[in-house]
Amino acid sequence: MKSNARVSIVALFLVVLVGSKAFVDGAGECGKTPIGSAASSLLPCLSAARNVKVKVPRLCCSKVNALIKSSPKCLCAVLLSPLAKLGGINPAIAVTIPKRCNIKNRQAGKKCGKYTIP
Repeated sequence: MKSNARVSIVALFLVVLVGSKAFVDGAGECGKTPIGSAASSLLPCLSAARNVKVKVPRLCCSKVNALIKSSPKCLCAVLLSPLAKLGGINPAIAVTIPKRCNIKNRQAGKKCGKYTIP
């Protein structure tokens, strides 16, 4: 599947997920924020989460930093979600984004599923 088509599918899935009342009412790893909303805020990170050689966009770093400050468990939940898998996210690469952004409070050494945050 071409990259643009994959991004379009992910974006469509996000719209459906965010609009679903079942996800809005629950309080999970992202608190009252639906995981789809948290995931959509990280769309600028897609290419960097697929390839470790891609420079992480400044907007991605800003979004990741804000998410770590507000809800560090949410970042991990998003990276390990079925939505991330659908978007072609490689969790082993995605967990490196905070380090690649030079985020100081990234909780280095903590586990995100089977992956350790560097």
